[in-house]
Amino acid sequence: MSSMTESLDLEARTRAVRALEGEVGELINQFRLILAANAERLSPGLLPGAYKVFTTIVRRETVTLSALAESLMMDKGQLSRTVRELEHLGLVHRTPDPEDGRSSLLSPTDEGLERLAVARRPYETSLVTTLEDWPVADIDTLARLLRALSSGTTP
Repeated sequence: MSSMTESLDLEARTRAVRALEGEVGELINQFRLILAANAERLSPGLLPGAYKVFTTIVRRETVTLSALAESLMMDKGQLSRTVRELEHLGLVHRTPDPEDGRSSLLSPTDEGLERLAVARRPYETSLVTTLEDWPVADIDTLARLLRALSSGTTP
């Protein structure tokens, strides 16, 4: 390949990556608004960061505070305060960790799961409506490509 062709390929790739960066930035902005609205519907006054902690616990089903802190790249002290808030709101409960008596397992309460489903419903309905004319294969492809992008792998 000639250096001219390589230069054009590099320019095209750079333009494409910059366009992707812009679109991902817009998506992140929209997602932040959705997280804030979901947090408010879940519990008035709940901060988006606490909502993220809660949804991570929901996704993991049961998790130790240490594993949660590592997953979210958060300070354990701040995370512990957030988890206490979620417990106080009835969204999360602790049980002793059978593998480590010094640790506890965090899991969502049934009430927390019900409230989360209600909080998510408006956005899920909106997303389903937005994607209703997309072929399912395209939705699956987008999910696969986003997973590859977020994990740093080649699709």
